[in-house]
Amino acid sequence: MKLDPDAEALLAAARAANRPAWNELTPEQAREAYMATRALSAPPPVAVAEVRDLTCPGPHGPIPLRLYRPAAAPARDAPVLVYAHGGGWVFGNLESHDGLCRHLAEGSGCVVVAVDYRLAPEHRFPAAFDDALAATRWVAAEAEALGVDPARLAVGGDSAGGNLMAAVCLHARDHGGPAIAYQMLLYPVTDLAMDTPSHRRFGEGHSLTTAAMRWFAGLYLGPTESTDWRVAPLRAASLAGLPPAFVLTASHDPLRDEGEAYGRRLAEEAGVPVTLWRAPGQLHGFLPMGKLLRAADPALDRLAAALRLALSA
Repeated sequence: MKLDPDAEALLAAARAANRPAWNELTPEQAREAYMATRALSAPPPVAVAEVRDLTCPGPHGPIPLRLYRPAAAPARDAPVLVYAHGGGWVFGNLESHDGLCRHLAEGSGCVVVAVDYRLAPEHRFPAAFDDALAATRWVAAEAEALGVDPARLAVGGDSAGGNLMAAVCLHARDHGGPAIAYQMLLYPVTDLAMDTPSHRRFGEGHSLTTAAMRWFAGLYLGPTESTDWRVAPLRAASLAGLPPAFVLTASHDPLRDEGEAYGRRLAEEAGVPVTLWRAPGQLHGFLPMGKLLRAADPALDRLAAALRLALSA
């Protein structure tokens, strides 16, 4: 499978600019660079009927949230997606994924609640997981006040955010909820062994490298934590009893194989209904980059349609 021409042009531009790799920067520099790339690559934001900043209590202090309510969502008992952004547990925030959340909300008719979880290295494992779990529990508990239906609650996220929400589903299954109706995992981190064929093939020269993944993991984790199921959900003893899933991978992504292994294990071992889609010719992190990658917005449309169908009354 060939790299998409837009993705190829993006990589060529990055090489020409001679930008340093994530792992050659400090976390603060990486955050600034990440937001700069968002400004260059994100399409104009989709309008939604309501955008509201909120906070919820968390074990490490208040957690900032952002609620997106599309015009198609009813004022009461609307389906809801709790969303965690990507960024290697080190960068990303409510602004970096604002356009993606707007697109999913408007396309699906679901309320989306984005979670601004705490970042490493200032807040190491399990802070990000704890925040994602606390936010999901809060949305379920405050469903009436938020105008959402706790019986139609989904979780989702991209990359590190997908990792967090896969782990939230495992925790909710084993600790009495909240009930989660659907999980949307977008090129997720599911293991940190980094020894798959896709890591060997795409771990250099692409938008995400194996060296960067090691840097992220080193900032987020201690030396013995990389096999904890909250970090490596693929290593959980059982995936039975988890909610139906949409697992998106990108063909030219070092995380491709572990994401697909998680989707296959959900389906084949646990009997969970799974849609597994490998986006052809795409790089890790392509979804918010619709200004530069023409395949991004149609992919978001497909995800929104799947969410709408999964959470239909």
